[in-house]
Amino acid sequence: MARRFAGGRLAIASHNPGKVREIAELLAPFGVETVGAAALGLPEPEETGATFAENAEIKARAAAEGAGLPALADDSGLAVAALEGAPGIRSARWAGPDKDFAAAMAEIERRLAAAGGDDRRAAFVCALALCWPDGQCVGFEGRVEGSLVWPPRGARGFGYDPVFLPEGGALTFGEMEPEDKHAISHRARAFRRLVAACFAGADGDAGPDA
Repeated sequence: MARRFAGGRLAIASHNPGKVREIAELLAPFGVETVGAAALGLPEPEETGATFAENAEIKARAAAEGAGLPALADDSGLAVAALEGAPGIRSARWAGPDKDFAAAMAEIERRLAAAGGDDRRAAFVCALALCWPDGQCVGFEGRVEGSLVWPPRGARGFGYDPVFLPEGGALTFGEMEPEDKHAISHRARAFRRLVAACFAGADGDAGPDA
């Protein structure tokens, strides 16, 4: 059985304000007090992992050690079928130091066009790692399939949300209300697994995507 979070503050190992906000919203029903890595003055560790799960654990371990608090990290990204899974774990890096996701989305569209443009399948993947200062870590993963649209649609969400249309949906993640996105997103699916395993008050039912 996974270790339970015993309460108190939880460090969110991210300097992305959109991601910190979204994680805080997902954990709000469980009365968790969250604080972002930037507010704690924590540096961003080098992400040297080969997978989303490895990078999530690197970030969570660094934050737990640096803050002396349990820490939760998310490593997520967009995997495009026609680009052999790129940008994948480099999704944030494609946006550059200025976090210019408009440029990153345009680069994906340019590469899709160069590849013929017919296969627009993509998936959002999220790996979560929850680590404690004593070194123990647990991990969970979620995935949502979809396709890419162009031009981008919607100003909600963050990152690549405006070009991602979830399978069976009519709105991009960038067009959805936050509560609607939280119901189906890759991050929400990973969170259902995390909550069922680690948070007091969860009923153990991780939902249909478990």
